[in-house]
Amino acid sequence: MSIASTPPSFHRRPWLHAVPDRLPAVVRADLVPTLSGDHLDHANLDHAASTPALQRVARAVETASATYSSVHRGTGWLSRVTSAHYEAAREEVARFVGAREDDLVVFTRNTTDSLNLLARALPRDTDVVVFSSEHHATLLPWRARDTHRLPVPATPADAEALLEDALRHLPRGTARRPRQALVVLTAASNVTGELWPVERLTTVAKRHGARVVLDAAQSAAHRVIDLGALGVDWVAFSGHKVHAPYGTGVLAGRRDWLDAARPYLAGGGATAAVSERGTRWTTGAARHEAGSPNVLGAVALAAACATIREHRAVIADHEERLTEALLTGLRAVDGVTTYSLFGEDHERGPVVTFTVEGLDSHLVAAALSAEHGIGVRAGKFCAHLLVDALLEEDDADLPHATAVRASAGLATTEEHVERLVRAVAQLAAEGPGAEYVEVEGEGWVPVDDPRELDPALPW
Repeated sequence: MSIASTPPSFHRRPWLHAVPDRLPAVVRADLVPTLSGDHLDHANLDHAASTPALQRVARAVETASATYSSVHRGTGWLSRVTSAHYEAAREEVARFVGAREDDLVVFTRNTTDSLNLLARALPRDTDVVVFSSEHHATLLPWRARDTHRLPVPATPADAEALLEDALRHLPRGTARRPRQALVVLTAASNVTGELWPVERLTTVAKRHGARVVLDAAQSAAHRVIDLGALGVDWVAFSGHKVHAPYGTGVLAGRRDWLDAARPYLAGGGATAAVSERGTRWTTGAARHEAGSPNVLGAVALAAACATIREHRAVIADHEERLTEALLTGLRAVDGVTTYSLFGEDHERGPVVTFTVEGLDSHLVAAALSAEHGIGVRAGKFCAHLLVDALLEEDDADLPHATAVRASAGLATTEEHVERLVRAVAQLAAEGPGAEYVEVEGEGWVPVDDPRELDPALPW
């Protein structure tokens, strides 16, 4: 992946300025209002949904904005600079995922877009094997008639056995028309944060000649991705999960199926030649990146990847402390049930999903926000089949339909976790401190709310 033109040195890699032994800083919000009239530091425990931008990412975007111009097809100096930034970003992302020499890095909008791109690129007669515990982005893009959904596994060994059995019984096709197989895996559950046994499952897949695509949306910010070491064929993840919320995602991996497929988007940049007799499409990443690309999004993603790669140790130490505090704190609260896929001691990222006995999960989330300045997520987290399976195991007299997810990260402090645990304990013991009503389209809202939601527009 070479850079077509080299910009002046003061433009090169605007994101490469960091102190590796210091926790990277994020762009933080102002204090948030509560029902009591106090303004509190926002306790961001919703990282599994979206992450705030790293300060280094915001600086990289501002720097690249100063020379922003057209990409690849312009001859002006700023076009050359912008094109160089775009391709340097591709190389940075390739390093981040451990891309092999012939792998492609295709920029997309997000993980969902990446997996839909791959689904469109599958050769005819490709069987897809996917666990029902997956996020909808990983579960739904594949052709229904060729998709084999496996049950939610109870243990890593169960996952291996289910995959082994499914692959053994796939149709093989004929010598003239053989069938391909693709196994879809997740690196970490977006519901429980638990890490999946990717290497073990990939070994099973390879034994049966199947390819593997890895959804790393929930792990990229927390664990190393290495395509070669893991043995997977493709990986997909999103910038908004790795502190680069500028509208860019990635599909990285083997080029053969991508080069053979029709372009994901038909348009300029994907074409090698167009005439009255037809269109000849280019190969490589450009084949699936038609139109003017999101250069600033690519720069943001590269800056985030570089930052995370350089700060792995300090980030891991920070998140390990937060995870332990979340788990021990919430598990100690009477009336609170926490959930796991593979067992409470299984390794996980900083994510804990829980319910509070007798309280609707959306009400819990609303009260945490309105009364305590805490942001969490309530619902089924775009993983309905897994959440349904986990909640069905709840032995409470009043089973829950949804759950609450607390997910920590770089914008989370130990005080935020302590505040969450205290607030949940208060809710479990006394219920909400204010009266709430459920409003269609809005969820639970305080009956008397002195706060006025009239934010100043960013522009």
